[in-house]
Amino acid sequence: MSTRATNILVPVISVILGLIVGAIIMLISGYNPIDGYAALWNGIFGDLYTIGETIRQITPYLLAGLAVAFAFRSGLFNIGVEGQLIVGWFAAAYVGVAVELPMIIHLPLAILAAAAAGALWGFVPGLLKAKFHVHEVIVTIMMNYIALHTTNALIKTVSGGGDRTESIFASASLRSEFLENLTEFSRLHYGIIIALVMVGVMWFILEKTTLGFELKAVGFNHNASQYAGMNVNKNIILAMVISGAFAGLGGAMEALGTFEYVSSKAGFTGIGFDGIAVALLGMNTPLGVIFGATLFGSLKYGALNMPNAAGIPLEIVEIVIAVIIFFVASGYIIRLFLLRAAKKKEAK
Repeated sequence: MSTRATNILVPVISVILGLIVGAIIMLISGYNPIDGYAALWNGIFGDLYTIGETIRQITPYLLAGLAVAFAFRSGLFNIGVEGQLIVGWFAAAYVGVAVELPMIIHLPLAILAAAAAGALWGFVPGLLKAKFHVHEVIVTIMMNYIALHTTNALIKTVSGGGDRTESIFASASLRSEFLENLTEFSRLHYGIIIALVMVGVMWFILEKTTLGFELKAVGFNHNASQYAGMNVNKNIILAMVISGAFAGLGGAMEALGTFEYVSSKAGFTGIGFDGIAVALLGMNTPLGVIFGATLFGSLKYGALNMPNAAGIPLEIVEIVIAVIIFFVASGYIIRLFLLRAAKKKEAK
């Protein structure tokens, strides 16, 4: 069996197995899996509105997945994407309400502010890892909580004691009348274009630049990279900074596109944590992240229709979605079986 055929078969078989096991779980729980999956399908592709909302849901997952994947390709495990996304969300929303400028200046400024905030939040664990060998997993987890409570305090300050900021000026918005009209007034916005451009940026950095080569080399082996004359500490910090910038842009998509404000009531968004699964599903490659974000975002949004349309409790829905993702994430086992089967066939 060719490598290309295996690469196509593995995710297809994984999804089918996940759907079968999910159907069994629904049957055992006393619910009709056909109705459940029909509701899931309609929740993703039912009409232009749901398609628009599904794509909108995928947008921040793309950037969160890129953030995790970029750090991982550099030998780092960034668990702080959630916090970096939150500070990026706040920075974008703050710039969106603090000043009113021409759109050609205001929108890029708000987006850059989000990227800078996320980069700053990534710089701290990167610096501690490079200079003091403090494990990035511990630092980034703690930075998530610092981000949440710091932004909540800043929101109260900015809003004069309220729990949310004012809505951003139209000049800082990613909203598009064209996309909204095209998708029956969904909240789809231009952020999906930015997210896809960032996929290309990550690919370009890692595959076409000296920086990308050094980052991957440091990720493979610190000692060998240092022996080859690379500045390991600088590359560790840069990897976390760039990863944080991707995450901050994910926050900007929510601040400038979906909600157009930031609230202290939301707590953790969950997008940054889900970005870990997105990156792992995508094998930490730019193209793979598109697949992982599309699958994850589609299932997350489509599942919201299952309790209403099929009467399946949210707890069962979460289990079914988790099972599907589990099988996709375990694709390497299926790949192993396919390769063994192909070898046995060749031996005969």
